[in-house]
Amino acid sequence: MRRVIAILGLAWFIFLPAFALARPVKVNDFTLAGPARNSAVAKHTKGKSQKPFQNSQELLKWINDYRKDPDPQRLPQAVKAMSDFGVTRDTDQSGVYIGFVAGVLGANPKIADELITKMFPLPPEDQVLVIKGIAYSGLPRWRDTLKKYVERMPARRVLIEKYLYGNKPTLTEMSIKDDSSVIDLNWGYYFATGWEAPVRRIVTALELSLDKDKVDYLTIGAMAKWTLAQNAARNDDLLRMLKKISTDVDPKLRKPLAEVIDAAESYELAKLRKDALASIDQLKAQGPESLRNYNWWGQAGQTVLALGCVAAGALGQVEVGIPCVIGGAASTAALKYLAPTSTP
Repeated sequence: MRRVIAILGLAWFIFLPAFALARPVKVNDFTLAGPARNSAVAKHTKGKSQKPFQNSQELLKWINDYRKDPDPQRLPQAVKAMSDFGVTRDTDQSGVYIGFVAGVLGANPKIADELITKMFPLPPEDQVLVIKGIAYSGLPRWRDTLKKYVERMPARRVLIEKYLYGNKPTLTEMSIKDDSSVIDLNWGYYFATGWEAPVRRIVTALELSLDKDKVDYLTIGAMAKWTLAQNAARNDDLLRMLKKISTDVDPKLRKPLAEVIDAAESYELAKLRKDALASIDQLKAQGPESLRNYNWWGQAGQTVLALGCVAAGALGQVEVGIPCVIGGAASTAALKYLAPTSTP
């Protein structure tokens, strides 16, 4: 009996310090911000891979895969790569990158300051990416965050003040009708988070695909429809999300959204192009002379028709038919692809 007591005493002596020094583990040390908190699991960890991005294709692949395995600590490196590759300097084609930066910051409010600080130094022409990324992030105190970096971006003070004190809208306030680049901004935010909210905002643009009066609205609607179908055809999670959205969407959006889902499921994307061209031809034929002028339409719609090229490139969809360049959009080629075979 004494031997048993001695053994138990020795065991208690050995293990007591371990119990005394043990600390409770926080199961949820980090909480996602945003409407779909369980759509992406952001990890407050050191970057899994600090290997430099070799080219824009590798950067876009990382952006596309990000929401499946978030690595926010690598964002500063990605921003510097965006600067090095010059992918954000074309304002018509930078939306997906800006939206992505905004999404990562918005999903990681606890480490947002740390991530932003590591993005510097940046050339003045690339600092717009950081400014808009903060303003569009949805961070609860994004203005206070932006104020911290005014001194680091003196060349961009005017733009910063427009967001802080002027009437520059945030991402959720921007109208796709007024700014077609909002489509790519929301795709970028989706790539960063996998959240439903940015996809819903793109879905609202489907109403424009029904417009009978304005070619530019009709064109924006066609591109929203095209990018939703293109991306959903290659992304089962997105397709399921669109089906969920279809159950409670505005009634006027049900028909075009059903067409998107059908095209994605059947992979009959060419039908969307055919229908879009038929609508545009009809509007040109019945509308006023200014809208029947294909050259005018091409000029107005050229940037809009390029939307989706960057988004499609990020999803590795260059082979599906849109003549896009990974890392950017070939606007003229995209316009030619969606243009009628003959012009008036």
